[in-house]
Amino acid sequence: MIARITDMHDKEVINICDGTRLGYVDDIEVDTCTAQIVSIVIYGHNKCFGLLGREADIVIHWKDIEVIGDETILVNFKCPPNCGCSPKKGPQILGGLFR
Repeated sequence: MIARITDMHDKEVINICDGTRLGYVDDIEVDTCTAQIVSIVIYGHNKCFGLLGREADIVIHWKDIEVIGDETILVNFKCPPNCGCSPKKGPQILGGLFR
């Protein structure tokens, strides 16, 4: 399969470790000396409509990509703490009594 870099923007990235949807490919890092793709980048989510910046970007190295399909990219990615890619829990009311 031959794909262009612009085709990567339409592909959703899914983590096969826990099934989370990480987002869509926003950027690609390329080693200009070897002309090889080093990693794909998913921009962090905006905080307060972008007024407070955004969360940290998710950088997935090429070796962590398992499958590139027609619509999705499956990755084996271990999320570092506080990267924003792990599923968020809802607010806890009265110490988590109501969930």
